[in-house]
Amino acid sequence: MSALQALNKQFGIKGGLVFVDGPGGMPVAEIHNDLGEAAIALQGAHVLSFRTRGQKPIIWMSDAAKYAPGKSLRGGVPICWPWFGPHISDASLPGHGPARTVDWKPVASRALDDGATSISFEMVESEKTRQQCAHALRVQLHVTVGCSISIDMETTNLGSTPFTLGEALHTYFQVGDVSHVHVEGLHDCEYIDKMDGGNRKRQSGNLALTEETDRIYLGTGDQAEIIDPDMDRRIVIKSSGSASMVVWNPWDKTAEKMGDLGPSGYLKMLCVETTNAADDVVQLAAGATHRLRAEYSSQPL
Repeated sequence: MSALQALNKQFGIKGGLVFVDGPGGMPVAEIHNDLGEAAIALQGAHVLSFRTRGQKPIIWMSDAAKYAPGKSLRGGVPICWPWFGPHISDASLPGHGPARTVDWKPVASRALDDGATSISFEMVESEKTRQQCAHALRVQLHVTVGCSISIDMETTNLGSTPFTLGEALHTYFQVGDVSHVHVEGLHDCEYIDKMDGGNRKRQSGNLALTEETDRIYLGTGDQAEIIDPDMDRRIVIKSSGSASMVVWNPWDKTAEKMGDLGPSGYLKMLCVETTNAADDVVQLAAGATHRLRAEYSSQPL
């Protein structure tokens, strides 16, 4: 029995969830139900796509993404864990931690009474992950696909001492033209402007993007919205277990240097990330579990 056959036998749901060979030969869980559809790569438990049935995609994935073992994927929902950005004390460790580039294994799946489908993954511990983070942690990701998609990341401290946890769902949302959209829900939030040397500023009104943007918003509420007149919709981002949001778009010049955004790809995406970063990292006590949750849906304007 092949690995895919074994996955389908144990976790597949007839007419709802199937494991297939995805791009680059990556195993991918595909979910289709009457409410919505999604695809999730087992490398990184990386959500590659989501749309509500009959509507336009909410999640953006670059056409130029490079699907290779151990390499991060451009687009979708990369997982930043157990730190966000550069490691605080060791510059040799990978930015955003190991979670997005290592294998995860399915641990549960089920069809829900409301028509949605859920699947759970756990990061596979290896010598590589232990070298990068020696603290004993368990991280699981629970994805529920229906009219909306919810993503719950649970981190349990299995060690005997506290752990400082940074994390993010680094979500790329599909937009008609990023220069035409704005983000609501961040008014009066303090933010760290990484394009201005990390200076701290305060948001006034809605956020519209006109240039490369990389900001960590602190003390955010539990909802933000991307207003997109070109696609005639608002994307609603609900969160819990999170006190910060990152808004990022590389704009044209930086995008050209990246090589995996595709021609004018930056115009079609906007990252609004549910995070615990900077001032808002989590002090996770020994034996404790922290849950970071985000839910994405869309509504017509």
